[in-house]
Amino acid sequence: MRVIIVGGVAAGMSAAAKANRMLKDAQVVVYEMGDTVSWGACGLPYFVGGFFDEASNMIARPVEKFRETGVDVQILHEVTGVDAERKTLTVKNLETGETFEDNYDKLMIASGASAIIPPIKNVKQENVFTLKSLEDGIRVKEAINKDEVEEIVVIGAGYIGVETVEAAHHLGKKVRLIQLDARVLPDSFDKEITDVMEEELRSYDGVELHLEEMVTELTGEGRVTGVKTNKGEYKADMVVISTGVKPNTSFLAGTGIEMIGNGAIIIDEMGKTNIEDIYSAGDCATVPHRLKDKPAYIPLATTANKIGRIVGENLAGAENKFPGTLGSACVKVMSMEAGRTGLSEAEAEKMGINYKTKTIKDKNQTNYYPGQEDIWVKLIYDADTKVILGGQMIGKNGAVLRVDTIATAIHTGMKTNELGMLDLCYAPPFARTWDVLNVAGNVSK
Repeated sequence: MRVIIVGGVAAGMSAAAKANRMLKDAQVVVYEMGDTVSWGACGLPYFVGGFFDEASNMIARPVEKFRETGVDVQILHEVTGVDAERKTLTVKNLETGETFEDNYDKLMIASGASAIIPPIKNVKQENVFTLKSLEDGIRVKEAINKDEVEEIVVIGAGYIGVETVEAAHHLGKKVRLIQLDARVLPDSFDKEITDVMEEELRSYDGVELHLEEMVTELTGEGRVTGVKTNKGEYKADMVVISTGVKPNTSFLAGTGIEMIGNGAIIIDEMGKTNIEDIYSAGDCATVPHRLKDKPAYIPLATTANKIGRIVGENLAGAENKFPGTLGSACVKVMSMEAGRTGLSEAEAEKMGINYKTKTIKDKNQTNYYPGQEDIWVKLIYDADTKVILGGQMIGKNGAVLRVDTIATAIHTGMKTNELGMLDLCYAPPFARTWDVLNVAGNVSK
């Protein structure tokens, strides 16, 4: 049997490794456009910011190691078309320019996503970057460390945008974050939490936050010198665009593979598409959600690896199912950390759920051990059954790891009163006798 996987990052290489171990007599081939496989884009802002300096630290497993196990990894090869009826692919060797055809018995699409470039006038200039690929990270790191680069504009306040602000500040640069929406991270966190994030960002000298502002043009002749918006004009020695991603699925036109509006491939719990013998996972695909009936587009490395593993098993003949995501995610916002899981209030409202919320501010540990800080938690729960549907937290030490407890509570169908009495760890450096999660559960009536 010949198994072909398009894309060799998180989902693709997880599937390749698993299928290769289970299919002893099969050929497992991976076509990857870039020259690196099995690496983590989540590390890019911290690489750029000088928190570590070796790009290779983001690579989980090099090409050679996969080849040693028998996986035929072909880097710098772009799949430009798929014929689902004939079970063939059109592949372009990016080094030689040669185009050839290959055939498959089973196919996995793990082609990832690309950075979205908004319709900004004069955007194609030197020192204007996205931060999505390993090559992006290397170029941005080189540029940001130049002495003449003093003022940086980040366009878009999603995860990468917020993390890039910290990276620039860590290097002693002035940084301006411009966001079209009224809040930072509006698709992930509710206002009670983003209010704290915004206050944190504004508290730093050299950091400027602009909300409800649209970038219309970049100034400069060949090299960016500034940014124009609907509200003003600002100097910029460098611009980083972080306005979201779009699934890399245009090469699948005409295949009949079902997608949602943004081009993400619709898959079921087994990673199957609507076309026989074609699977998908990762940033190019939707993901089954534990609390939603409709396919969700949540491009996260954790989910990509999990579904990739399941697809690998199913490529080998298993019929295993992914139990569903909760969209658990976290972000560092300067000296603070924030996490979320399950449904946000906005999502619960959109779904027509009869819900309630409770937001509390407490302390992360005892006052007599050094390091006590404020910590906030918001719970979203069913108004009738009190079953927990979502949770968000922000604070300093201990905020994000507590979100894992909320994710577990949602996964098991826990009610707020059960969270209130959950036996959580206590010692003065880590918590109070009534942990903030216990308190939140007890007051969520």
